[in-house]
Amino acid sequence: DAARLAAACDAKPGERVLEAGCGVGAVLLAAAARRPGARFTGVERDARALALAKENIALNGMDDRVAAVGGDVAAGFRTLGLPPFDAVQANPPFFDDANTLRGPHPARKDAYIAPEGLAAWLDFLVKAVREGGTITLVHRADRLGDILGGLASKAGSICIRPIQPFADQPAKRVLVRAIKTGKAPLKLLPALVLHDRSEAKHTARTEAILRGEVALDWT
Repeated sequence: DAARLAAACDAKPGERVLEAGCGVGAVLLAAAARRPGARFTGVERDARALALAKENIALNGMDDRVAAVGGDVAAGFRTLGLPPFDAVQANPPFFDDANTLRGPHPARKDAYIAPEGLAAWLDFLVKAVREGGTITLVHRADRLGDILGGLASKAGSICIRPIQPFADQPAKRVLVRAIKTGKAPLKLLPALVLHDRSEAKHTARTEAILRGEVALDWT
């Protein structure tokens, strides 16, 4: 999911990109490597993960255009005191209720469970981006209805790319792109198929995406 979200970032030179819940910086740094002309900021509430993100940024020599700051999605974008961004991206926790899955390791709880709910994440993303800016997230396919409902009154020009394990199996993930104040009709894009029945680990397209050789476009 992290690699696909980074591959879906199409920020132009000079644009500012925010990642909500950046963790230790995997998506942040991969997206920055793909888009060397853009500037990136990650927001993370876990102090330990934030410290690692800052260390990873420095180790990769990207501290001139990539930063990580402390902040909580549940507290809202305004608490960061930052101007709206040109683009925002996120891989929100997949579950709202700890009772819906076997409890993860305490150190991984924030990555799996969002007690504030998906609606709070969507609200944060919308408020973090300027009018005409892009909102991109990856999430479970069975939450697509909730995602569309949360974005419908605040963003438009929505594009959906299903992510299927195999061509003959249902999508388990979706990548969703919306434009704040966008007016274009919803667009359902061809699925990204991760595996085929050959001995290769991934399909050729997926392998190229994971290696950073091609981008995951929105056409």
